[in-house]
Amino acid sequence: MVDRLSDEDLLELANRTLAHYARSAGTFWDGTKSHDVSQNYEALLGAIEGPPPFTLLDFGCGPGRDLRYFRSLGHRAIGLEGCAEFAGMARAYSGCAVWEQNFLSLSLPPATFDGIFANASLFHVPTKQLPRVLGELRDALKSRGVLFSSNPHGDDEEGWHHDRYGCYLRRETWLRFVTEAGFIELAHYYRPSGRPRAEQPWLATVFRRG
Repeated sequence: MVDRLSDEDLLELANRTLAHYARSAGTFWDGTKSHDVSQNYEALLGAIEGPPPFTLLDFGCGPGRDLRYFRSLGHRAIGLEGCAEFAGMARAYSGCAVWEQNFLSLSLPPATFDGIFANASLFHVPTKQLPRVLGELRDALKSRGVLFSSNPHGDDEEGWHHDRYGCYLRRETWLRFVTEAGFIELAHYYRPSGRPRAEQPWLATVFRRG
């Protein structure tokens, strides 16, 4: 059980997952660079209060697809990525600053971001560490800042899948974690849109810092 793992064990989980992404960085980029995530962009940007441009953190930015999009709109976008190969690709592709940080060992400035975009990233955080990580993201947001997250959902399973550690939570479980961390839910939806629920593996959620 993950609750019995030490901090060293949890860090090893993260490192093994990052090693998987490092080995497959080029293939991952080829398979994801043309994905249409405009619905997710709109969900984040539409929930942020006040006039743009916004200061945004792309949490788990990967090779930089979303960073480049946010920058193209005139926003100040900063990436955070644990995989060194992805971080280098993201800097080159987006022209944005990218902080190389492990999700389990974050160092974020307080009250800095209007929005945090966590697209297909937070599900890699073991549930034992999830309250702390969500709390650090909350503290990095400005007052009433917005957290967007999209994760593959499931029946509260947690473990290894193709050398990547992941948590596949029910919506109710995910909602409990995030609200207990000090957020208020604004919206949720399943992706891809227009398909039966059985063919929508992704749960997207939008929260405001409470």
